Amino acid sequence: MADETNNRRVEPFVMVIFGASGDLARRKLLPAIFRLWQQGLLGEAFDVVGFARSEMADETFRQGLMESITDSSLLERETIDQAAWEAFASHLHYHRGDYGSQADYKALARKVNSLGGPDQEANCLFYLATPPGAFETVISHLNQAGLARRGQHSPWSRLVIEKPFGHDLNSAQQLNAAALGAFEEGQVFRIDHYLGKETVQNILVLRFANSVFEHLWGHDYVDHVQITVSESLGVGSRGSYYDQAGALRDMVQNHMMHLLSLVAMEPPISLTAQAIRNEKEKVLRSLRPIPPACAANGVVRGQYTTGVLAGKSLAGYRSTPNVRADSGTETFVAFKAYIDNWRWASVPFYLRTGKCLPRRCTEISIHFKDVPQVLFNKPPAGPLQANVLAIRVQPEEGISLEFQAKAPGPAMNIQPLRMDFDYEKSFGATPPDAYERLLLDAAMGDATLFTRSDEVLAAWRFVMPIISGCSQARAENLHEYPAGSWGPAAAEELIRADGREWHLR
Repeated sequence: MADETNNRRVEPFVMVIFGASGDLARRKLLPAIFRLWQQGLLGEAFDVVGFARSEMADETFRQGLMESITDSSLLERETIDQAAWEAFASHLHYHRGDYGSQADYKALARKVNSLGGPDQEANCLFYLATPPGAFETVISHLNQAGLARRGQHSPWSRLVIEKPFGHDLNSAQQLNAAALGAFEEGQVFRIDHYLGKETVQNILVLRFANSVFEHLWGHDYVDHVQITVSESLGVGSRGSYYDQAGALRDMVQNHMMHLLSLVAMEPPISLTAQAIRNEKEKVLRSLRPIPPACAANGVVRGQYTTGVLAGKSLAGYRSTPNVRADSGTETFVAFKAYIDNWRWASVPFYLRTGKCLPRRCTEISIHFKDVPQVLFNKPPAGPLQANVLAIRVQPEEGISLEFQAKAPGPAMNIQPLRMDFDYEKSFGATPPDAYERLLLDAAMGDATLFTRSDEVLAAWRFVMPIISGCSQARAENLHEYPAGSWGPAAAEELIRADGREWHLR
């Protein structure tokens, strides 16, 4: 992996954020940049240029960002020193431009290079925080304006593309061709914020820095693996986008495929970005295809209806603004996958994700095989619960191990116990926001936690037949579930048919 964050420094650079007036830039990107600057990781030789279509002066842009940063959850325990803010704000600039106007990109090039110093082009980090439909347009105009300097020489230029990377396999291939027509692969950083979370990064350390786990990590000892990504909120203001995407495109193709590949990958030959991403891509290529006919019947799709969560009434999905009244889009999906390689032969991976579930939580749980039905694992003491290693990605990042122990007393009373590692309690610090780590990595040119083009396409190749099969039986296999529940009953039946239960329930 990359060096320790607190020992890292970046070269002078200019970060251009396309879509700077949008929610992502205000809530996530700029607060993360401010925190990096506060920690001294950006030095003083950096600038941020916000590119958007609204008319705005630099001071207006800075004032709006200060309000966003003050309200940001990143800084909820802190107050901003006015002198510190003014020092940081001097690095913030605004450039009004239209995504489709070549003249505006020429003007942007002049502005960016003026920030690089006399007679010197600036290192550039371009961040696409625009709607996905603008990605290819921005890339094309960057290329025409001479800002997409192909190659990894100095001064460098790099492109960060926010998910979703395509709407399907064809559009992903088209976007990939556009990006690689202007930049080399090593200059393109396809971002998924899940990969910046501390516990996701800890998966590699847990497996490959501890001999107690790795030799157990496979079909000899593992009964099955569960990956749950649950969200307590509904679609909110994203109705227009979400009704065209659904859970399969919005969560499974990216977040869940990343988590699965990190859990299942083989040990890389080194900790370089290339070596790690090679092993992740092998996992995705080893996923057993789910034909459309099987997906139509074997993949559980659900859509939330009205319900109650924490005493609060929640409206159904079809009542969301910009969602069709007869929408067949899934807000929940659960299915079983297999990885056809030596390590994971016959081990099922159960994946589920949904909106308006009882709580926000992302967890990977490794369920080990039962001990033999002798000694303790038979009546009257048994059957015993199997050992479970649970990796909590959010919100309370940590790892727990469930095992059996004898309760105090004269009788042989065996009870399940849980050993917990909580990141914040153990290290005495709140884990940094994922965008902090990822933005710093992009500025450093470290692509370890970003997705390579072949990974993206391999994930789409696995997901597309599922989407196709579910579309063929769109109404027939769409199960309703009340908001605030753990999803449709069919998801419980999916795993119970194999004699198992969901770990989070």
